[in-house]
Amino acid sequence: MRDISRRQAIIGLGAFASLALTACGSDSETPAKGAATSSANKAGSMANFAVGQQFKATEPLTFDMLYNNHPFYPYKADWLFWDELTKRTNVTIKPVTVPLSDYEKKRSLIIGAGDAPLIIPKTYHPQEEPFVASGAILPVSDYFDLMPNFKDKVAKWQLQPELNSIMQSDGRIYLLPGLHEAAWADYSFAVRTDILDKLGLEVPKTLDDFYNMLKKMKEEYPDKYPMTDRWGVPTPGGNIIKLIAQAHGSKGGWEYQHATFDSAQGKFVYTGTMPGYKQTIEYLNKLVKEKLLDPEGFTQQDDAAKEKFVSGKSFVISTNAQTLINDYRGPLTENIPDAKIVKIPVPIGPIGEYKFASRLENGIMISKKALEHKNFVAMMQFIDWLWYSDEGQLFAKWGVEGTTYTKDSDGKIKLAKDVDYVGLNPKGSKHLQKDFGFGNGVFAYGGPTSLLQSTFSDEEIEFQNVMNARKSWPVEPPAPLTEEEREQVALWETPLKDHVTQNTLKFILGQRDLSEWDAYVKEVEGKGATQYINVVNGAYERFKKEHGS
Repeated sequence: MRDISRRQAIIGLGAFASLALTACGSDSETPAKGAATSSANKAGSMANFAVGQQFKATEPLTFDMLYNNHPFYPYKADWLFWDELTKRTNVTIKPVTVPLSDYEKKRSLIIGAGDAPLIIPKTYHPQEEPFVASGAILPVSDYFDLMPNFKDKVAKWQLQPELNSIMQSDGRIYLLPGLHEAAWADYSFAVRTDILDKLGLEVPKTLDDFYNMLKKMKEEYPDKYPMTDRWGVPTPGGNIIKLIAQAHGSKGGWEYQHATFDSAQGKFVYTGTMPGYKQTIEYLNKLVKEKLLDPEGFTQQDDAAKEKFVSGKSFVISTNAQTLINDYRGPLTENIPDAKIVKIPVPIGPIGEYKFASRLENGIMISKKALEHKNFVAMMQFIDWLWYSDEGQLFAKWGVEGTTYTKDSDGKIKLAKDVDYVGLNPKGSKHLQKDFGFGNGVFAYGGPTSLLQSTFSDEEIEFQNVMNARKSWPVEPPAPLTEEEREQVALWETPLKDHVTQNTLKFILGQRDLSEWDAYVKEVEGKGATQYINVVNGAYERFKKEHGS
């Protein structure tokens, strides 16, 4: 999961809090404006599809779908996932495969060319916004009544504020997000605890502790960079800048967005020039300057980063639960048998003990072509079952009972004896993702906390317990732009993003001195940052006025 945090609670949306649902009509037999009702697009659909019911099309159907092809478990046409999915639903997915490293770029090109498949998953808000103005994707909130499982989870888990946060200025939602019962954090840093033991150090709790740990490692191993990093392609410093920025109340790396809500000022500010962003850069610059952090770590390919870490050339690297097991632990202990690693709780920064995580996940865009498709209603029912029903989520994550997993007398899921997944069954000769296609990030995300944690090891549960004891950073208030405003800010966004990204890296790596910060701020303002924020704050005030404040 790549988490996109929202940063300030919605202020008194009152009756509007349920608009995302009620705009579609409360009676499932009376879909709202825009909903498909004619027999022309109901072919193959179920007449009374409901929560807890197995979806099965009344005739064989095929839907094309953009497919994010993960290098750890590359696409296979003969995965059990595809065959079993068709067996259960009478639907065949025709994947249009795109490499993970190129997914965002190719997705934009395909949509822009009018060649988009009907189903476009693995999209993170606000990545859908450029396609709203063009009319290339559907306002999916018009069709929530076709999705009983989605509506049930939104109501049961009280997710209306989160849905409101991704609403556009027309009061509609254009992205079907993954839904979590509770917010959870996954990404952090993997640390060699055998090195900590040797140096008499505790697991770092704060950014100051983290710095001191790296410094002690450097003193003991002066010829090494204590930390190298990964996930710098295509976003430089994707995870490390994100985590350090969060600790300073800002956004960076993967999470960078031009606007951040400042609760003290009661308005949005430009992220790339806010004090917390500068503090992020200063902290990382100090690590690089003192040779505690490998400067190549911001832009190197993952394989290079992994090789440095598992060969013992470095002791700290970005991780999540899966990469800790899949990428590091086995290769590291093969090279260094006594090595031990742990995913540490995210170090706490100046803003205090907060957990940055959203209950919304990446989601699905629906091509505008789908509405004219004779199987549109069936497709929405199918999506609802696979991505939002308890049964569909269990299937996508674990597979087929008796083949890939079993249940004990208490209902606890266990992998089949010959199947491994995230190191839960390391002696298994087959892999749940690679050999069967389950646990696939395109399909398996979101859902009840019990399902989420069903794949967690004891050490991951311990990590989650520490993170869950922290306060959640509040949801950021909506500031949806009109089509005209979106066209206006689009002229500024790319030049601003490029300039901020390039100079962030220059400042961190010492290629530009931090004494030039004020000059950099003026440069950013000259590229439209002030006008951009004025538009966003105007949209924020308008939204409050129109929908309650």
